[in-house]
Amino acid sequence: MRAHKIPQTDSIQELTRFWDTHDLTDFEDQLEEANERVFQRTTSVTIRLSREEAETIKKIARSKRMRSPELIRQRIAEKAHAS
Repeated sequence: MRAHKIPQTDSIQELTRFWDTHDLTDFEDQLEEANERVFQRTTSVTIRLSREEAETIKKIARSKRMRSPELIRQRIAEKAHAS
């Protein structure tokens, strides 16, 4: 039987297909312990904005080729790290 290697991909679909047809115990020699946090948990926060504020944020986000939540998160992080 040919030895398989774990795929080096970030594609969820490709990894799903692979693990649906393989057993983790067959790859113990290829596994390594992760010493750093792989996934960081986040918390959702709801804020109320006026229509004008929301439109301004959307316009700025579009100009930066970002989604509005990304822009808001970035701005909050900048202010939090500056203080």
